[in-house]
Amino acid sequence: MVTDFLIIKTLAEEQNMRKAAERLFLSQPALSLRLQTIEKEWNAKLFLRSQKGLTATPEGELVIEFAGHILQQREEVYETIQSLSSKVHGTLKIACASIVGQNWLPKVLKDFVQTYPEAKISLLTGWSSEIVKSIYDGEAQIGIVRGQSDWKGNKIHLFRDTLYLVDKEMTSIDEVLTTEKPFIQFKSDSNYYQEIQQWWQKHFSINPKRQIIVDQIETCKQMALNGIGYAILPSITLTGHEDVNKIPLTNNEEQFELTRDTWLIGYDAAFNLPQVDAFVEIVKKHANNFQ
Repeated sequence: MVTDFLIIKTLAEEQNMRKAAERLFLSQPALSLRLQTIEKEWNAKLFLRSQKGLTATPEGELVIEFAGHILQQREEVYETIQSLSSKVHGTLKIACASIVGQNWLPKVLKDFVQTYPEAKISLLTGWSSEIVKSIYDGEAQIGIVRGQSDWKGNKIHLFRDTLYLVDKEMTSIDEVLTTEKPFIQFKSDSNYYQEIQQWWQKHFSINPKRQIIVDQIETCKQMALNGIGYAILPSITLTGHEDVNKIPLTNNEEQFELTRDTWLIGYDAAFNLPQVDAFVEIVKKHANNFQ
């Protein structure tokens, strides 16, 4: 649709009704009517007609200048909108299990913000049950959870890490029966603690001699690294440079390593958002490189 501002600008440039009408794809009578309507709205005569063509009045010059500014701003906004359509922008709202948020996610987010600087990030961390609730409540678009997930929506398996018994001195699993060191355990609302308890019961007929229960896995790790006791930790928390022995947990019956899975979850609608789709691609790349 031909705007009033475009009509004013074209008339000022052509200084001729016929030529302006041709540029605007209007008939001369239609253009004359539009100009009359515009002049009524401004309550001023904007152009004087003569045999030589159109001449802007002082009032017209002001409106012509104003029209030029408006059309320039419109063009700038249009270009911005077009550039946004080809860029990833908006806010990426993530809820992430604390252990992943501390040990794996930072490198992923660094890659994301460097690749998509127009996007913003909102990050929540907590236990896996809290992550699921934040998606239900609309506080997050997608979530990263640990362990067995019964999420019914879109669910992508990211990686699987091994559980290790970590200690400064012990070199075999059976030494836990003779050591005087305490078993340092991380207890949360997830099934991680229960999985460790079940593993212990399958392997040993007695409880650990001494136990220390903590509510943060980083505390558990630091106590083990400082020789206070032994702990069972997932490989995601270990860089490989720690001065400790790492003994993989195995199932005695089937001789496979005990592992823990990490999942990306969310509703289907969220995965259609450009910022989420871009994040998923980067997450998959890092997950494939996970050791």
